[in-house]
Amino acid sequence: MIICEESYPEILDIIASKLTTADIELLLVDSDAMHQINLKERKIDKTTDVLSFPLHYIPHFPIGSIVINTDLAMTKANELGHTIDEEIALLFIHGLLHILGFDHENDDGQMRRKEIEIITELNLPSSLIVRTLDE
Repeated sequence: MIICEESYPEILDIIASKLTTADIELLLVDSDAMHQINLKERKIDKTTDVLSFPLHYIPHFPIGSIVINTDLAMTKANELGHTIDEEIALLFIHGLLHILGFDHENDDGQMRRKEIEIITELNLPSSLIVRTLDE
């Protein structure tokens, strides 16, 4: 189950159920708020599109938090010709896989393959990792 104070695309519940039965906290923020979070938590003085913060397992608590920058999601969706809901779904997949222990910077393509599997099944546009590899 996703815990979020705002409305979010319904597809996120489908994505979450494919990967975990645990609760996940979702925060949808603007670029200014994301900049502040990135600076405080990672000492990086700029905004970013998605951050994920895994938590230690505690029964009945979320396994982590995913923070999505809706300003950048809208910009990227417009740039690539798909909807903001699709872009948020791609960012959510990426963040959730990190919470679940995947790390595209250190694995042998496992995270990329898992992203492709989910986006293909749900008929979503190219994943974040695939777009990065294409650049």
